Amino acid sequence: MVTLANAEQSQVKRATRAAYGVTLAELAGEGVPVVAVDADLTGSTTTAKFAKAGYADRLFNCGIAEQNMVDVAAGLATTGNIAFTGSFAVFGTGRAYDQIRNTVCYSNLDVKICPTHAGVSVGPDGGSHQMLEDVSLMRGLPNMRVLVPADYAAARAAIKLAAKTPGPVYVRMGRAAVPCVYDDDVELEIGRAYVLREGSDATVVACGVEIREALAAADMLAEEGVSIEVIDAFSVKPLDEDTITASVAKTGCCVVAEEHSVHGGLGSAVAECLARKNPAPCEFVGVQDRFGKSGEFEELLGYFNLDAAAIVEAVKCARGRK
Repeated sequence: MVTLANAEQSQVKRATRAAYGVTLAELAGEGVPVVAVDADLTGSTTTAKFAKAGYADRLFNCGIAEQNMVDVAAGLATTGNIAFTGSFAVFGTGRAYDQIRNTVCYSNLDVKICPTHAGVSVGPDGGSHQMLEDVSLMRGLPNMRVLVPADYAAARAAIKLAAKTPGPVYVRMGRAAVPCVYDDDVELEIGRAYVLREGSDATVVACGVEIREALAAADMLAEEGVSIEVIDAFSVKPLDEDTITASVAKTGCCVVAEEHSVHGGLGSAVAECLARKNPAPCEFVGVQDRFGKSGEFEELLGYFNLDAAAIVEAVKCARGRK
């Protein structure tokens, strides 16, 4: 098990996007040839902090032109740079999908797609900006790895992993401040999932902001005498099938929770894994085939049944089907 945040650390809230610019600056200071390519959102994505740290000559702002942003990053990657792109997830993956597919992934270039403002945690920006299909889009691409960090420390680890992993990597980051899950210096791995809490009655596999909801659900169910195993599927692709199947073999059922559509994301990945290796009752907590909606983040978690209470109900359904 990895080192988790202590009681004091867990009270601190930071957005995963806040890790982006400062971690790029840290990598540059270590001699890693990183460059950042942005699409007129350097403040929101925090790549401006990369420039202010003394690396303005490594930040390329392409304006409101996300397709060009990806192609510029691809060109920089062909000259020995490790190119990171930043935008809102709805633009950085949706508008630029063709360039990511045919320029970056087809040629297996060293480009990292690292947008911020994914999911309903974008909040008041509304349904047009709440990207709920990005994991599905990126997961389906050959050569692409997909990482969904749960907190600030995990986001730092994900960006460092992306920098040292040859080829395309997708790192999904959010706008909302979320509680710390991991110790500040946690080191994570591509292809690994992490058991954050051991249990015997049901497995909950989650990622991103849903980790905090899964842990809260485990607390709620413990009061009812139900023991929940919580797994952080930080690496959605490649998925740590061994950790997940071993857990479900022990508990007999599974709930997947993600701040994403129930189609094509983590839920689909886990279902595919279990269908092949260990069929078991599964329930899926996610956005049910619809667009987002304007509102505050916490309000939207309840509205879309993404909160701890929804996970509790899903666990009860899954256990009832054992």
